[in-house]
Amino acid sequence: MTENSTTTSIIEKTVFPILFALSFSHLLNDTIQSLIPAIYPIIKTSYHLSFSQIGLITLTFQLAASLLQPFVGLYTDKKPQPYSLAVGMGFTLIGLISLSQSTHFYTILLSVCFIGIGSSIFHPEASRMAHAASGGKRGLAQSVFQLGGNAGSSLGPLLAAWIIVPYGQFSVIWFSVIALLAIIILTYVGNWYRGFMLSRSKKINIQTVVNQFSRGKVIFSVCILLLLIFSKYFYMASLTNYFTFYLIDKFHVSVQTSQIYLFVFLFSVAAGTLLGGPIGDKIGRKYVIWTSILGTAPFALLLPHANLFWVGVLIIPIGMILASAFSAILVYAQELIPGKVGLVAGLFFGFAFGMGGIGSALLGKLADSTSIEYVFNVCAFLPLIGLLTGFLPNIETKKK
Repeated sequence: MTENSTTTSIIEKTVFPILFALSFSHLLNDTIQSLIPAIYPIIKTSYHLSFSQIGLITLTFQLAASLLQPFVGLYTDKKPQPYSLAVGMGFTLIGLISLSQSTHFYTILLSVCFIGIGSSIFHPEASRMAHAASGGKRGLAQSVFQLGGNAGSSLGPLLAAWIIVPYGQFSVIWFSVIALLAIIILTYVGNWYRGFMLSRSKKINIQTVVNQFSRGKVIFSVCILLLLIFSKYFYMASLTNYFTFYLIDKFHVSVQTSQIYLFVFLFSVAAGTLLGGPIGDKIGRKYVIWTSILGTAPFALLLPHANLFWVGVLIIPIGMILASAFSAILVYAQELIPGKVGLVAGLFFGFAFGMGGIGSALLGKLADSTSIEYVFNVCAFLPLIGLLTGFLPNIETKKK
């Protein structure tokens, strides 16, 4: 009894060193990923690519990063793999080196595919480890984890402006050092998680989420959540992949200036990420989801009609408000389907990546057939899908 009580207190305590290690690894992983859209203006000119081909690069990366994730999550729910994160980062390293050496459109596609595979292994299991280290503060844990990823995404364009734009595509290889550092950190996290699983095998009772909804209600709610993910990531795809082209086309700024604006937006996303999880722990996920997606709408609708100064102002609240959605949606879904942490993380991360990829491809095609400005006018209405949040049930966290 004493041994079980001691072990329970250890597991229920939030393990911040592991959360910070996972968050920093997420930062490194997503910094690498964000280099892909950050170098689009360079490779578009070098290889004479169309917007459709740019969209196809993103689609290839996002599909590779999304299709495997639910299967990885489902498998690791049954058989946790403590060192899979380091292995996944190995795939990313291979893709990074290949991308720096690529001399053809199709080798670029192969390179981003490897980086996508690494991401598909990283996200569901890293989310599971964040859940394990949360000590019951699941919203906080996911926000800390997501903060690293969004911070990394914001750094990519800035590093591209400082390093890749002046020194060219081959300079991508310098970022392999980041991948190697991540492998070292993730090996350390894997050692902790292996110990956690051994402790857990001694059978302890931890906080369990109970819901009383029918199977149909759960499926209906998951469909709404996926539609909200669609809204968020289609809109994010327009900004992440085409915002630089929009600024260059409409305001005639330089490539480096456009990268700085993209950094401001992505940094705002990173800054807003930490809010959603802890607030959701206190007031409920549904209210955070409602505010974070629908609350973006007024600023999104104004953006296509603003001058350059106001574009720089508007992207800050857009990024900050929109950012809090994913952590709240993910934890809400994990509470809706208890005991399937890896599967839910894989499904939602995978769907998010897939929507980002499909959105990028479709928006690229739309930009080729109309204009990049027209794309931003259409996408401004996507956050209104947040009205569907009203159909989600309220979920309470209870202890067994």
